[in-house]
Amino acid sequence: MDWQSFLAALALVFVIEGLIPFASPRGYRSLANRLQGLTDRQLRVGGAVVIVLGLIMLAWIKG
Repeated sequence: MDWQSFLAALALVFVIEGLIPFASPRGYRSLANRLQGLTDRQLRVGGAVVIVLGLIMLAWIKG
């Protein structure tokens, strides 16, 4: 992967990450408060699931 593709992907991550608090700041704040109640293990499992889904999508897109 070249730097241009990497930076484009990173820019899309920023856009997507910004959409939720922009569209629903109250909902985003509520989600952040609920996340505080999760254990470290629950957060790690959730993060691992998102990573695996992202890798699967990337492999599928790259064909």
